[in-house]
Amino acid sequence: MLAALAELSATELSLIAAMAALASIIGGVAGYGTGALMPLVLVPIVGAEPVVPIIAISALFTNTSRAAAFNKVIDWRRAFIIIVAAVPTTMLGAWGYTMLTGTGAMLVIGTMMTLSVPLRRLSRKHGLTLGEGGLAISSFVWGFVVGGTSGAGIILLSLLMAVGLEGAAVIATDATISVIIGIIKIGVFGVFGAVTAKVVAVAVLIGVVAFPGAFLAKALVERLPVHVHTAILDAVVIGGGLLMVIGALLR
Repeated sequence: MLAALAELSATELSLIAAMAALASIIGGVAGYGTGALMPLVLVPIVGAEPVVPIIAISALFTNTSRAAAFNKVIDWRRAFIIIVAAVPTTMLGAWGYTMLTGTGAMLVIGTMMTLSVPLRRLSRKHGLTLGEGGLAISSFVWGFVVGGTSGAGIILLSLLMAVGLEGAAVIATDATISVIIGIIKIGVFGVFGAVTAKVVAVAVLIGVVAFPGAFLAKALVERLPVHVHTAILDAVVIGGGLLMVIGALLR
């Protein structure tokens, strides 16, 4: 693993670690951000194809710490419904991702990043609400998206809020679901050869750096005005996603 990290320069490792720390704090406060921000640093350094497997593995660290920090408010019933509905399609989505070329991976990741912001705002504007049957159907569709992209967490947050979850319960339940879905994705990526020594090494670096972020976020969640960093994050995610799409089209 150390040999794989040695392929990257000290500057590249520092950039990855710094973004991991920032994204973990933002993700812990807002409930999303890690999967949307990390590709901005990872794609230029390691390329587009390993990005989703890297984030899937590193997310096991960040989501486990987030679930532990907010464990008392996890909605286990909603988590079970979503996991059962999404697992089959997550496997299909992850398999589809392994078939993509570097350009295809950039297009998928960039498009998802760009669309994640308006999707969140539209769902909030229209007051999207769901019963448990609608949650299961929506989760089945969400599985395809989350299986093959790194920025689909925002859709899960919207689904959880649509069934009435609020505040820390959204963050905790999202993290719990994401741990299970992440394990499924990693299994599929491993079977189809997308998990290399370099992927694991970079993912572990991100995960170790990001792990404490959830506990710092817990201390901030009731004090920090979320709308400020959400607005900044939206701008960064849209801008980064568009640049990635443009870069893919020009390759």
